[in-house]
Amino acid sequence: MRFLSTDLPGVVIVQGDPQGDERGTFMRTYCAETFAAHGLPPLGVQCNVSRNARKGTLRGLHFQAQPLPDAKLVRCTRGRVFDVAVDVRPGSPTLGRWTATELDEASGRALFIPGGFAHGFLTLTDDAELFYMMGASYAPDLARGVRWDDPDIAIAWPAAPEVLSDRDRALPLLAGLVDP
Repeated sequence: MRFLSTDLPGVVIVQGDPQGDERGTFMRTYCAETFAAHGLPPLGVQCNVSRNARKGTLRGLHFQAQPLPDAKLVRCTRGRVFDVAVDVRPGSPTLGRWTATELDEASGRALFIPGGFAHGFLTLTDDAELFYMMGASYAPDLARGVRWDDPDIAIAWPAAPEVLSDRDRALPLLAGLVDP
């Protein structure tokens, strides 16, 4: 695994190294010791799968508030997505800044998103599936989010979303977060 910095401190692209032979490929996608050696916290408290039937589905921007901010390692296991992390930490010098990368089933790439960052994605293909390793269990009372189209964040999405939940449409702007 290679760990590639992004323009947001703590958000890291984890590049796998698939090994292939006549049977196919094998790739290590997570190792607690290797992550710790790169300053990343352990994961594996919970795993989630997000299946998305249609290209143009947007989910996010979601995060979990203190005292259980949810670090995550996100990997696309089918299809292709535009994956985004946004700093929502109060008082952070990079508050409101975002970074993104494309994830797909073939690249071996994943995105590590630390606690205190919102996460969202836009599917670029039909039948896109994401697998998340989580650093904290889901706590519904701590679930928060910010609008995908917040003009102060100004994410350069590669396309307009075609599928968006009512919940995500109703998320507040970053400036309106009362309890991040």
